[in-house]
Amino acid sequence: MEDLLAPAASATAAREIRLVARTRCREVLEALPARWAAWAKSADFSARPGELLLLPAEDGEVAAVLAGAGAENAPPSIAPGALADRLPAGTWRFVFDDAPHVPPALAVLGWLLSAYRFDHYRGDENRELPRLAPPEEVDSESLLAQARAVCFGRNLVNTPALDLGPAELADQARALAEEFGAEFREVSGARLRRGYPMVHAVGMAAAEDRAPRLVDVRWGDAGPRVTLVGKGVCFDTGGLDIKPSSAMRLMKKDMGGAATALACARMVMEHALPVRLRVLVPAVENAVSGPAFRPGDVLRSRKGLTVEVGNTDAEGRLILADALAAADEEEPALLVDFATLTGAARVALGPQLPAMFTDDDALAARLADIARAEDDPLWRLPLWKPYMEDLRSDIADTNNIAANGFAGAITAALFLSRFVDRAGAWLHLDIFGWNPKARPGRPCGGEVQGARAVFAYIREHVVS
Repeated sequence: MEDLLAPAASATAAREIRLVARTRCREVLEALPARWAAWAKSADFSARPGELLLLPAEDGEVAAVLAGAGAENAPPSIAPGALADRLPAGTWRFVFDDAPHVPPALAVLGWLLSAYRFDHYRGDENRELPRLAPPEEVDSESLLAQARAVCFGRNLVNTPALDLGPAELADQARALAEEFGAEFREVSGARLRRGYPMVHAVGMAAAEDRAPRLVDVRWGDAGPRVTLVGKGVCFDTGGLDIKPSSAMRLMKKDMGGAATALACARMVMEHALPVRLRVLVPAVENAVSGPAFRPGDVLRSRKGLTVEVGNTDAEGRLILADALAAADEEEPALLVDFATLTGAARVALGPQLPAMFTDDDALAARLADIARAEDDPLWRLPLWKPYMEDLRSDIADTNNIAANGFAGAITAALFLSRFVDRAGAWLHLDIFGWNPKARPGRPCGGEVQGARAVFAYIREHVVS
């Protein structure tokens, strides 16, 4: 990752990436040397977001590049900087004169994230990537740390379930803890029955080498308590309410919440934020075998509430409930859970826009502003209390699904809310964790959604 950046001092000899706003495109082209202006006209360059035009030198080499930066009234975006996978080798620098609306930090972050490739199962391509001399005003080390964390999370989501089961996910958390001197604990197998009974119930049908576990990482000894919880369903068959094959195809990504929580934790630790950080990851495989939990079973949770299983394919909220209850016992100042939880959130908002739920209006407003500024979008949906009635059970304290098909993302969030009483603030993010198609800086495949926004919120509002 560090190889993608060159020393800022090398900027004077670097080739230019001229970022161009659409409204300034005509005047920029008119000011170019005649041969370049003619070249741009023949290429129909119009400064669309992500559009790229290489400008040739007389010897046939690339002299500079025009990069479309979109409309000046568009939200801040990493897209104008997403060029590391498209430019020839050499050293480059951004010129923002014709796109003053592009935040330099996001342009550099876009550069770093656009170079990501999940090539673990491919042969070496040995491609020499270009390098960027970043603007002096940006904090390159911070941006590198954030990019490393995002790529770490992407790698976890992209890894097939054959190679990333509950044990391997725990190993990744252990390695992260060791890297930053954090404390690592793990409860696995039958030992879960006592403290995390719903985690055990969901994961007990898996093979012995894929037994369920609860990962607990602690870091920092001063400052406000911040706890991150990530759904770690390493593969989801749906259990006895089995998914059709089309719905099972991408279920390796059902641990995307865990990947996001760990990525956010990496940012916090690498930036040495003054917090007492805790990360809880319930890691399971929702499998089908003789010991599988059944529709109609009643499970007793860590909190003591009993849960009737209306559907075994709504398993993520069960394991999260135990983890949230454990987190809530310490009364953290901020409790955040990340989960690839409901298809209903995708129907409502699509794959690019995660749903956020909280009863804290100030938190929601501040986080929405940060998410927009960081180009890590989130959209608030309501914790509409009247829908809690839809989770009623005739034989238990609650059901894990609503009796109807309405407001699935909201009722899932309401279910989780029953396990959080003491935290200063609670935030639930229902993410997709995947890019179904490539966009600038966001290649197709696993994605870490919400981690940068939550990290920025912690840095700006929790420890300030």
